[in-house]
Amino acid sequence: MSKKKQVIWDGNVRDAALTILLTVDKSQAYSNLLLHQTIEKYKIDAKDRGLLTELTYGTLQHKYTLDYYLEPFIRGKVDIWVRWLLRMSLYQMHYLTRIPAHAAVNEAVEIAKRRGHKGIASMVNGILRSILREGVRSTDLIENANERLAIETSHPQWLVDRWVESYGYEHTREMLLENNIAPLQTVRVNTTKATVDQVITTLEREGIKARRSEFMPQCLYIESGQAARTGAFRNGLITIQDESSMLPATVLNPQPGMKVLDMCAAPGGKTTHLAEIMDNEGSILATDLHPKKLDLIVENLARLGLDIVETAPLDGRKAANFLQKEGYDAILVDAPCSGLGVMRRKPDIKYTKREEDLESLQTIQLAILDNAVQLLKDGGRLVYSTCTVDRRENEGTVQAFLQAHPAMQAVALENLPAQLDAKQQDGMLQVFPQDIGSDGFFVAAFVKKGASN
Repeated sequence: MSKKKQVIWDGNVRDAALTILLTVDKSQAYSNLLLHQTIEKYKIDAKDRGLLTELTYGTLQHKYTLDYYLEPFIRGKVDIWVRWLLRMSLYQMHYLTRIPAHAAVNEAVEIAKRRGHKGIASMVNGILRSILREGVRSTDLIENANERLAIETSHPQWLVDRWVESYGYEHTREMLLENNIAPLQTVRVNTTKATVDQVITTLEREGIKARRSEFMPQCLYIESGQAARTGAFRNGLITIQDESSMLPATVLNPQPGMKVLDMCAAPGGKTTHLAEIMDNEGSILATDLHPKKLDLIVENLARLGLDIVETAPLDGRKAANFLQKEGYDAILVDAPCSGLGVMRRKPDIKYTKREEDLESLQTIQLAILDNAVQLLKDGGRLVYSTCTVDRRENEGTVQAFLQAHPAMQAVALENLPAQLDAKQQDGMLQVFPQDIGSDGFFVAAFVKKGASN
């Protein structure tokens, strides 16, 4: 059963989604990047963009659940492309009520004919029509509570076990369910160019419906339209950024005129946020291990009209060997992490991360923080952040860091929105996806006491 070579876009949304899903599986590529590249390359219309995105993300989000439903109906081995076709078709039948089930079956059969042969098409038709007749089996058949939760929410069981141990069953269940809900797009207003009200008006003129966030004052929720295609975006009035990732710069809160270091800066969302908070006065050095990623920062700076940032390719684990010791008023370490807080945007993370991958990350995080201490002035402020909800990478790293550096003192997080201020503990804040409908994020703040303190 060999797969015929297909063009990725011939007007067939389902065939394009299948191609993206296969590429994600084969190359462990990020679905969000492949979707964006496909939409831009083939200039896909808005009506098709929505379905393409929904089919790709939805099938990925619910992969384990779909496999559980499919298992009783599949006899013998099937090619990987056929399995993804069955998953995508069942996703439409089970989750998308506006698409008639028979239409999803017919489309699947046609794709099977084009990519394979009549025998495969007949098998696909038989499996999907059997499901239509008999329905899918209940997850109540799974006796173990964690295993049942893993299948119902389509997360690996090792991760469910880990989170249940850390946060309890109900809290974990809320998080896993939230991970499968498509996020609302958010943007950050560039306050060096316009007020929030001015940007809302500008977006409305361009057909974009936006409303203020209840949490972050510079954040807008985009309720309809494509913000990246607006003049407001091209002219640097907004940056597309998840709301919770606005927290690190907000908490660091550097003042105009300060000398600031952003140690893991690319692609620059937090760097440009720092510059805007500083009203484009002072200096920021943005470093990153990957030189090509620094180009993204430079592009964003030009678009936003910010000129206080310099970039340099530098490994944060060796930064103290190259930069001025005790030379910075404030430092942001948005550290490399497992990314377990952004599964709603990158559902493929659920299936590619392994538990052993998480254990090696803390070593990297602590090495970067160790260099940050050497570069921070006495009395200077350091903020550590990650886009994960893993206790070892977050609270565990903070505890190990403070134990190794007596000169550093955990301090209360400042400048937080009132709704989140009550959630901080001991200078740390863990934001879960269900808290404000944003990515999972962690922030901690420290001050360097110095010899005289």
